[in-house]
Amino acid sequence: MSIFARPHYTSDATDFIAQLKKDKPQLDEQQQQGRALLWDKDVNPEVWQQYRAGQVRQKAYVYYSYTPGGSKRTSPM
Repeated sequence: MSIFARPHYTSDATDFIAQLKKDKPQLDEQQQQGRALLWDKDVNPEVWQQYRAGQVRQKAYVYYSYTPGGSKRTSPM
């Protein structure tokens, strides 16, 4: 027996999930269907390129900026 061997332990959360999956075997399939609704989508590269081209670059520090004349302009906060 190794000195690093420990008795088998499962947390309460692991036990809960195991029991839930045992009680509802269709749960995995329902999760995959839900994920497919929002996440598993094909990406059109042309539309993505147009989206990227239409973005406006943000200034380095948006809360404080300098006016073209050199005087400082502070945020309204």
